[in-house]
Amino acid sequence: MSNSHQPYRSHRRRKKSHAGRLGLAGALTGAVGIAAVAGAIVYLRPGTGGGGASARPTLASQGDGQGSSVPAPKAGPPVNFTTPEGYGYSLAAVMAGTNRQPLGATQAPPSGTTYAYADYILTNSQRRPVLLDFPGDLFMPKAQVPADARERCMPQAGIPDDMCTLPNHSKITNRVDGSKAPIEENGSAMMPAGASYIVRIVSDLPVKEDLSADDLRLYVWNARFTSDRKGVRLAFP
Repeated sequence: MSNSHQPYRSHRRRKKSHAGRLGLAGALTGAVGIAAVAGAIVYLRPGTGGGGASARPTLASQGDGQGSSVPAPKAGPPVNFTTPEGYGYSLAAVMAGTNRQPLGATQAPPSGTTYAYADYILTNSQRRPVLLDFPGDLFMPKAQVPADARERCMPQAGIPDDMCTLPNHSKITNRVDGSKAPIEENGSAMMPAGASYIVRIVSDLPVKEDLSADDLRLYVWNARFTSDRKGVRLAFP
């Protein structure tokens, strides 16, 4: 009788051993993932435009990306936002402009075009960590978008009809007044209590080279921040 059951017991031991190896591999993979969280914080917006539903910022694995600490730059009046989860943010526009390489050494756009960008201060207005999010979205006159990209430039309710937003991405360029760098919490990038960062938002597609900085606008319109999804303008100083 014992001989007839031995293969069954041995098979179960092999299955447990295999499961143990899988568990160890999973634990090691998780450890490697946690070890790789330090790095650049980059937010890629979807191809439909800036402020809609989108992937969350992550702590990427290349470069330190958290920037040096700088004094708070001159900015426009701050605007406060609260999400349905109870996270509180303050945003204040700093400046806008055009540059062929607005985030450093990247591939230059075609001749006669450039990239649009804007900087704003993002502040965690609460005494607890909040989700790192980049609510600001960059709008420009549709007439200043090359014809082959115009269909990618999306309008938005509450924003002038002749303005639209191209696909774009955002990155923290500096920490303000000694603010602590973002932290990782349960797989999400978080802003420490009271932290302020300078965020640069850059168009992914080129605009016409003669686009004026005065024509660029910063708005917040994501439904998590504006319940009616109508754009709230951030005024430059």
